[in-house]
Amino acid sequence: MTSTTASNANLKNYSLVTIAYWGFTLTDGALRMLVLLYFNEIGYSPLQIALLFLFYEVFGVVTNFLGGWIGSQLGLKLTLYAGIGLQVFALLMLSWLNREWAQGVAIAYVMTAQAFSGIAKDLTKMSSKSAIRLVVPQDQQSSLFKWVAVLTGSKNALKGAGFFMGAALLATLGFVNSLWAMAAGLFLVMLTGFFLPKGMGKIKAKVKFTQLFSKSSEINILSAARFFLFGSRDVWFVVGLPVFLRSGLGWSFFEAGGFLACWVIGYGVVQFLAPMLLSQFNGGQAPKASTIQFWTFTLTLVPAAIAIALQSGLPANQVIVVGLAVFGVVFAFNSAVHSYLVLAFTDDDKVALNVGFYYMANSGGRLIGTVLSGLVYQLTGLVGCLWVSTLFVLAAGVISLKLPNPQPTKAIAWKSGDGD
Repeated sequence: MTSTTASNANLKNYSLVTIAYWGFTLTDGALRMLVLLYFNEIGYSPLQIALLFLFYEVFGVVTNFLGGWIGSQLGLKLTLYAGIGLQVFALLMLSWLNREWAQGVAIAYVMTAQAFSGIAKDLTKMSSKSAIRLVVPQDQQSSLFKWVAVLTGSKNALKGAGFFMGAALLATLGFVNSLWAMAAGLFLVMLTGFFLPKGMGKIKAKVKFTQLFSKSSEINILSAARFFLFGSRDVWFVVGLPVFLRSGLGWSFFEAGGFLACWVIGYGVVQFLAPMLLSQFNGGQAPKASTIQFWTFTLTLVPAAIAIALQSGLPANQVIVVGLAVFGVVFAFNSAVHSYLVLAFTDDDKVALNVGFYYMANSGGRLIGTVLSGLVYQLTGLVGCLWVSTLFVLAAGVISLKLPNPQPTKAIAWKSGDGD
């Protein structure tokens, strides 16, 4: 295979994976907003709403742990489209919810459906993030950073669009019809799977159970920092902020959903532009350990400043809008550099395993953040959530001080199987 042919095949395969991931991400964002706003509207408490997402995050942790092994043994194509199929099932399952059920039964039922959605989300995310590592040669670190930024930035923009779509669907079609519409659309996305080669990301060697745990100190350190970084976001963003906007400030479905959608879209745009923006600081070089350290400690100041402003009695609407915008910009730089570093630190033959382990830590942080978001908000309000967020970011910054700089080694070739 010539270099041009291989390059075209790489681009086609990555594009197919990305299209599938984009379709999934749109429905994932919409589903989160649907569940959050709908159950808040029918009288569920912040802690009960947080519990609805508990299994979503718990099974995300488990999926990231085992998903890397499954992807490395059976191929990333299987993990990607199994994830999309599970999401279709989760959407249909939620549509069968009966409001006449006892609240405890309804909570358990929704938690179970959200478990399938959590598995689906992390199977597709692991597959896409692993695929890009196999496309870009290891010695082209700046290109790798740009391609990762395109995937993660556009993904977050679509997730933001999903937030708005979920709020709009709830207001126009209602809960059940919205779920059916999304399930039908996502089923069509599954058809792209017929055009992907078999064996993408598959390795020939048997992987022992102990190998599921990362043996790379760099991946372990980065994973620990990732745990606290994403916990710091979700501890106030997942439950506390949306409930505060609806119940505390009296915003409508469209206002709350639209605002959060704009935030996530803007966050994705900044993440997409991160390579160009960060080149101003790094002289055109790929990010180093000092890059993530600087941006993590900078982020520490933001939730603390928002909390102080709210405690000082400043207008809450203005504080939230401005504060969340600043938080989004700084957090986007952190996330973009993190997504690059995990791939820069990993070997191509272990990409699915290492990426799966790394995003297991990511899901663990989201899990803790989600539970604390409902619990802390119910006990101390949004200000309490923001102070917990500050402590989490500080922990991520301290951990990142142990990171070395990534060292590129050799170029790698595309490792795909035969076509279907």
